[in-house]
Amino acid sequence: MASKLAPTLKPLLRAQQSSLSVNGHGAFVPQVRKVVFEFCDNWASSTNLRTYIHNNLEGVARENPHVEFVVRRRSHREPVIRGFYMNNRDKVIGLKDFEVNGIKQKVQLLLDSSGAKIKPLKRDAVVSRTEAARGIWSGLHVEEPFRI
Repeated sequence: MASKLAPTLKPLLRAQQSSLSVNGHGAFVPQVRKVVFEFCDNWASSTNLRTYIHNNLEGVARENPHVEFVVRRRSHREPVIRGFYMNNRDKVIGLKDFEVNGIKQKVQLLLDSSGAKIKPLKRDAVVSRTEAARGIWSGLHVEEPFRI
């Protein structure tokens, strides 16, 4: 008499295995959602931005269908581009003395950046509420090793 044991686990099918979509796993989610170009029709400082919009913006918009591109006239103001990101932050770049190639680089900078605050790369070694007056003690930096 062979008794049959009930299986404790359900069979796991391949289609049931899935993971959540996050950056770096499965697909990349671009962080920029909207880019706004603001310029003046009359000011000479907006000439290069108007040239960029006329010649290049359609191609950039086709390459980046996930981004909303807005062109807005601002009378008697300097030209700027604004990038709006998924984390509800924005970056504003003034384009007063930029040539068309410089404007291309700044637009690409907005498209590639994450919208996060710029953090310093060099930080203190120890995070503490109070700073030590004599520094951090290390047993490796004394003449004779510490003995118990």
